Amino acid sequence: MPASPSTARAINDRLALRLLQQEGPLTAGQLKQLTGLSRPTVADLVERLTVSGLITVVGESREQRRGPRARLYGIVADRAHLAALDVRTESVAVTVSDLLGRELAEACAPIGGDTGTGPAVEQAVTLVERVAEEAGATGALPHEPVRARGRLHTVGIGAPGLIDPVTGELRNSTGLPEWHRRLVAVLRERLPHARVIVENETNLAALAEQRDGAARGRDTFVLLWLGHGTGVAVVLDGALRRGAFGGAGEIGFLPVPGTGALPSATDCTGGFHSLAGAAAVVELARDHGLSGQVTGREPTAAELVRHAVAADATRAARFLDDLADRVALGVASVVAVLDPGCVVLGGEVGQAGGDVLAARVGERVGRMSPLLTEVRASSLGGGAVLRGALLTARERAQGELFAPSVPPTCPSRWGEA
Repeated sequence: MPASPSTARAINDRLALRLLQQEGPLTAGQLKQLTGLSRPTVADLVERLTVSGLITVVGESREQRRGPRARLYGIVADRAHLAALDVRTESVAVTVSDLLGRELAEACAPIGGDTGTGPAVEQAVTLVERVAEEAGATGALPHEPVRARGRLHTVGIGAPGLIDPVTGELRNSTGLPEWHRRLVAVLRERLPHARVIVENETNLAALAEQRDGAARGRDTFVLLWLGHGTGVAVVLDGALRRGAFGGAGEIGFLPVPGTGALPSATDCTGGFHSLAGAAAVVELARDHGLSGQVTGREPTAAELVRHAVAADATRAARFLDDLADRVALGVASVVAVLDPGCVVLGGEVGQAGGDVLAARVGERVGRMSPLLTEVRASSLGGGAVLRGALLTARERAQGELFAPSVPPTCPSRWGEA
C-alpha cells in the first residue's frame, strides 16, 4: 500500500535531515543526487524545512558553474540544545551540546558521601542549570512554541543501578545514594520543557564505545564495567539486551570462587563484585605493598592500577597478574554464555589498566575458553558515559524534531529507556 502524501513528505524530510547531519551542508542539487528524489520534491522539502526552522542557508557552493553559485543548506544547530549527565556515587558531570552534538559547555562537581539527599540534589541541578546558561541553552526566541528554540530539549542521564524496562525509571538499589533517584524527578520539575531520560551508565558507555570507541563496527560485544562496582552491557546482533526486569549484566552478583561466600538477593558481597569492585582492587593492591602510591587525583582503585601499569617492578606486575586472574573469571563466564567475540574493559579501573590489563585478561580467557574472544581496553575512557548519554539525548531529540510522526528511516538499534 503506497504511503499517503503527508507520510511520504515526512519520510523525505527525515531522509534529507539525516543526510545533512551525516554529510554536513549540502546544496539542493546534492540532496537530489543523494536522495534520488525529483528536483521539485527536493525544492518543496527544502522550503518546508527552512520554514520549520530546522535548516537554513549557511553559505554557497564552491563548485564552478554558470550563473550564481548554489546555496548550501545546513541544520540549524541551535534549534535545540541537549544535556548529558554522568551521575556517580560521589560526583556529577554535565555537558551541554547543540543539536549536531557539538559540545558547548561542561563542568564536574564532587558531592560528598555525607551530603544529605536534598542538598545533593540541589547541587546537581544547580550545576546543570549553570552549564546550560554558559552554553546559551536557557533562552527563547519571540513567538516560539512552548518547547522553545534555545532551551534544553532533551537531558540524558547515565547512572549506576537498575533501570525499570517498563517505566524507564531508576530503581531503588542497595548501596546507591537516594539523591540519584530524586535527581531525575527534580530535573523534570525544574526543566518542564525538556525530556529527561535515564539509562544505566554501563549501557551508555557501551553505546559510546560502539559508535566511536573500542567496539566500533561491532554488532555483538559486551562491555565489562570495572569501577566502584561492576557491571556488563550486553549487545547482541546490534541490540542492547536489558533482560526481563532490566537486570541483564548484573555481574556483581555472579557467584565466583575465591570470595569465601555467596551473594544474596540484596547484597552482592560474595559475588564477582567482591573480587573486582573498587574496594577489592584497593585491598589487593595493599596485599602487594602498593597502597602507598596514592595521590588522590582520581578514584583510589584506578590510581593504584595506573601506577602499577607504569611501574617497572615485580610486585606491580604480580598485582596486575592477580587482578587479571580475577577479572578473567567474570569475562570467561560471560563468554561461555554469550560468545560475544569481543569484550571491552571500561570504567575507571578498566581505563587505568589499559592495554596492559586487557592483554593479561585476554591471555587468561584464551586458556579458559575455546571461544575466540578479543579483550580490548576502552578507547574513550572516563568520557564514555557522558558521550553515550549525549548520543542518546541527541537520538531522542532528532527523532522528535525530524518528522516525529513517522518511524525513523534508520531506527536506532538501542531500545529507549
